[in-house]
Amino acid sequence: LEIFVTILNENDNDPQFPQPNLTRFVREDTEVNATVVAREDLSATDADLDIIYYELTTTVQGTDGYFAIKGVNNPEIYLQKALDYDKFQSTRLLLYARDRPVGSPDLTRTATATITIMITQADTRAPWFLPCVLLHNDTSVCISSPYSGTVNISEMAVEPLILRPGPIYAIDPDSSINEKILYSIVGGNTDEVFSVDADTGNLTMNKIVTSPDSFLLQVMATQANNVRKYSVATVEIKVINKSLYPPHFERGLYNGTVEVGLPPRSFVFQAGDPSTPLSITAADEDFPDV
Repeated sequence: LEIFVTILNENDNDPQFPQPNLTRFVREDTEVNATVVAREDLSATDADLDIIYYELTTTVQGTDGYFAIKGVNNPEIYLQKALDYDKFQSTRLLLYARDRPVGSPDLTRTATATITIMITQADTRAPWFLPCVLLHNDTSVCISSPYSGTVNISEMAVEPLILRPGPIYAIDPDSSINEKILYSIVGGNTDEVFSVDADTGNLTMNKIVTSPDSFLLQVMATQANNVRKYSVATVEIKVINKSLYPPHFERGLYNGTVEVGLPPRSFVFQAGDPSTPLSITAADEDFPDV
């Protein structure tokens, strides 16, 4: 008597990931739809030879929607939405591998892999001159004010010029890269009167100014590693007469009179001369015509 015995496979094995914990570094300028983790690094096996069904979730609030898998049977992870280093620098994904479809009434065995994604900053922004103000809280744009300063006519300044609202200074807004900034004057420097230190941004004089005409310099801040990453700021330098004397009031004491009950903005008159408004004036020997 021949007896044929058929062994029926029982679902008694869990799926197995080749690596239950993975870490990947992803640049913030990675193109959308690019692969982040390859399929072969995530494909689970099952000793029962069952078809594996995958599901991807994130555990970090605010990072939903950035990463996805190619399909329910394809665990390859790709970038679904453009990254921004300023929004988040890392996230943690959970990849589930099941030997039955989600919702199946049959016994389902599951494995879980943890994928840590670290976002690395890319060199995406040009230098910022400081101080500056973010445009509508947009971390990609910072608006700076023009710099301004003065020099005395026919006088050579030996120290770096004092400017408002502060010295010429720019930074690389890609803070984790923090590339070195170089400075140069690219416009408005008539007769090469001024120089800027390439490393510090200090503005100095090369020669005296004999004309009262102002200068409107254009100073460029460039990343040392990439001349295409640059910004330009304006620096207005006014030429003035040197001030040797402080201003002074023409009198040490002024006396005036007012009548009771006068409405606001009424004149105060000189004491003893009710027809002449009281005038308080000062003079400066440096500026006799002012």
